[in-house]
Amino acid sequence: MTDPEKNAPLPEKLLKTIAAQCMRSVAPDYVVFVDALLERFKTAADAVILYGSCLRTGNLDEGIADLYVLVDDYKHAYTQRYLSLLNAWLAPNVFYLEVSHQGRTLRAKYAVISTADFEKGARFWFHSYIWARFAQPSRLLYTRDDANRQRIYQAFAYSTLTFLRSGMRALENSAFTVEALWTRCLMLSYGAELRPENETRARHLATTNLIDFTQLTRAAYPALTDLLSYQPDSDTYLCQNTPHTRRRALRHWMLRRWQGRVLSILRLSKATLTFRDCLDYAAWKIERHTGVQLEITPWLRRHPIIWGFVVIWQVLRKGAIR
Repeated sequence: MTDPEKNAPLPEKLLKTIAAQCMRSVAPDYVVFVDALLERFKTAADAVILYGSCLRTGNLDEGIADLYVLVDDYKHAYTQRYLSLLNAWLAPNVFYLEVSHQGRTLRAKYAVISTADFEKGARFWFHSYIWARFAQPSRLLYTRDDANRQRIYQAFAYSTLTFLRSGMRALENSAFTVEALWTRCLMLSYGAELRPENETRARHLATTNLIDFTQLTRAAYPALTDLLSYQPDSDTYLCQNTPHTRRRALRHWMLRRWQGRVLSILRLSKATLTFRDCLDYAAWKIERHTGVQLEITPWLRRHPIIWGFVVIWQVLRKGAIR
């Protein structure tokens, strides 16, 4: 497979770095999630991926694990036709999972997407929904076979390149440390979704994952030399944009911001059909990161699709997202 922008092979070092990060050990508790998901999706399951805050903190007792289930075909994955249609229309579908394990209740939300759509999202989607998430280190908890494993590693590699390319094109011509580079790129992707994270959160994420992000940046660098120049004396990367490139990139990110608001409303509305207690979860998530408390009235519980529009208005009005 080739990089769609340079028509060159993916850097071998990037694939090896991603493979090493994906295969790191995780808490044995995650096995019960994998077992439950394989019981549900059976032979349709291509892979189960762990990402997000619980991966970074390792705290499953108070957190909700973030998982992706990759399936071979939406029709194969569901017995209810409407779920396969929703997934094909606007991937992914999001569900909630609780499992009992050693006297504890473990919780997860999991997104379902076909392996083919996951690959397209990493490589070709204009919006950052897939490639911004999976440029960051993840863990591969299950794969059907080695062929699927390699497809997922390649999708992660494309995510990393797309994330860095899209972000760096919007930056000024200056030298950036890895921490600053990823902080700025993360902020752009956060702004493209209805997400409550702010610059402090992005910087914290870049600092916490600095070793991994440094490895990924170094491994991806051979495919980014048209945009970056490594400065070994200062261990920084000099961004080399033309004014036209930067103006165009900033316009693209502005479009992603508005596209992301529409997609967020649609995904929140769709989640009311698939995600139990999705309103409470979304309200908790936003309050946790912004301090903005969102009231869920009985009327809104009876009309959950409208809640997506209400949430955007309240969060924007209170200045949590600009």
